[in-house]
Amino acid sequence: MAQKGVLLDQGQFCCSVCLDLLKEPVTIPCGHNYCRSCIEGCWDQDVLKGVYSCPQCRETFIPRPNLRKNNMLADMVEELKKTRLLAAPPPARCYAGPGDVACDFCTGTRKQKALMSCLVCLASYCETHLQSHYAFPALKKHKLVKATAQLQEKICSHHDKLLEVYCCTDQQCICMLCTMDEHKGHDTVSAAAERNEKQRQLGMSQQKVQQRFQEREKELKELKQAVESLKVSIVDQRRHTISLLSSSQREVEGPLSNPTDPTVGNRLSGPLSENRLLNVTDGI
Repeated sequence: MAQKGVLLDQGQFCCSVCLDLLKEPVTIPCGHNYCRSCIEGCWDQDVLKGVYSCPQCRETFIPRPNLRKNNMLADMVEELKKTRLLAAPPPARCYAGPGDVACDFCTGTRKQKALMSCLVCLASYCETHLQSHYAFPALKKHKLVKATAQLQEKICSHHDKLLEVYCCTDQQCICMLCTMDEHKGHDTVSAAAERNEKQRQLGMSQQKVQQRFQEREKELKELKQAVESLKVSIVDQRRHTISLLSSSQREVEGPLSNPTDPTVGNRLSGPLSENRLLNVTDGI
């Protein structure tokens, strides 16, 4: 049994399938330990093949081995829980997938996903390996950024130092050694200050573009309203013109609509009949 005050490695008591503390631990012929439910679940998927293997070392077994509880290991896990010599179960591992940045310090074929990149160490770290940057005073001063695969783009190709200065004269990022070398005497600012200034200018440009866009939208809306108003005016004018023509036509055709009326001849005869007709037609 472990001596009092000794912190044991919790990984020794975790199942490599569920990554949690062993529950009813069993030992298979190759010597590896698993939760009974975990290894049985794995082997249940191999029933049709008739060949069973260890998820860790891939050793195969025929026929399916009988499982027996590892009482000593189970007692150790329970005892360690009670005496608090075992820390909380480790978090589930988050392996790097396509497009993710992998931890530079993880070993094995599958590496965990990196959370942060160090611009001083020029390396990327998963949650586990990142702890040293929080624990050691010397590493606490290192510049950490969100995990990136383009670390080399942030490093000076001449001096292998961080590009933390912006040369306004040559309009490019440089390192501190560059300011004493080929960029000596140039107008420089910190890269962070230049980035903030560029972001401010970009924000102002975006505001101007947005303002122009809104103005064009307003003009377009007003133009559409003018077109609709013109359409209504044209329709009204057309109706009015048709009404005038119809009225004029009735005035001309009215006296001629009843040829048997004896008054028609009287109205059309005499010295004023022609003038009257002209007066009627002139009103059209």
